[in-house]
Amino acid sequence: MRTSTGTRLTLRTVALGYLFALLAVPIGLILWRTFGDGVGAFIDSIRTPAAISALNLSLLIVAIVVPLNVVFGVATALALVRGSFPGRGLLQAVVDLPFAVSPIVVGVSLILLWGTSGWFGGVENNFGIRVIFGLPGMVLATIFVTLPFVVREVEPVLHEIGTDQEQAAATLGASSAQTLWRITLPAIRWGLTYGVVLTIARALGEFGAVIMVSSGFPGVSQTLTLLVHSRYIDDHNTYGAYAAATLLMGLAVLTLLLMTVLDRKRSTT
Repeated sequence: MRTSTGTRLTLRTVALGYLFALLAVPIGLILWRTFGDGVGAFIDSIRTPAAISALNLSLLIVAIVVPLNVVFGVATALALVRGSFPGRGLLQAVVDLPFAVSPIVVGVSLILLWGTSGWFGGVENNFGIRVIFGLPGMVLATIFVTLPFVVREVEPVLHEIGTDQEQAAATLGASSAQTLWRITLPAIRWGLTYGVVLTIARALGEFGAVIMVSSGFPGVSQTLTLLVHSRYIDDHNTYGAYAAATLLMGLAVLTLLLMTVLDRKRSTT
């Protein structure tokens, strides 16, 4: 369908206006409030023990979640694309479940499963390993909400490359492990990398599921998102909340830039 110049300009104006009101204004307001007192005040606010601990915990969760999601994501994508087995449709639905279920529901479910009176409460009662209100619970919550990204980025790449090279490698005597490392993984590297970037972004920004399974104590189980919430709601430290939000936004922007660079490199290879 061909549209007139006036229609195209109107559509562009509406789209840009919508994005400006939805994104640019709130982000600009946060930056203005954050740096209104100078860069020094911002640095002092994010160098507090609570802020440093929250940043370290967020990065630690990312460092744990990403490798686990890579292993599970690649294995699941291979099973869905290369395999044919009973329950394949159910597995497809389970992978997409985090897109449909509210993160709050995920947190409540984990409490019912891993709490002291839950199905797996014996882990804490018998072995002294605190899952809920500790790091393991936060990792489990983050793994669940980031579950689909690697799978859904790798799956279409596997469909695209087909099985010709893998079958040729098998014909020449390569084992399954050799085929995976030398043929399959190099072929899906860009899809896998893109999925990893999306996983990092989602893990850094997760709030709903994590707040349900975290004690929220500063320096113990408080991520950057929980720090923003605590400073704004509990401590009434508005400036501190803006500073923490700006730090979190900076990490998100770096992730977005990395995603853009990878997307351009993938399109040229």
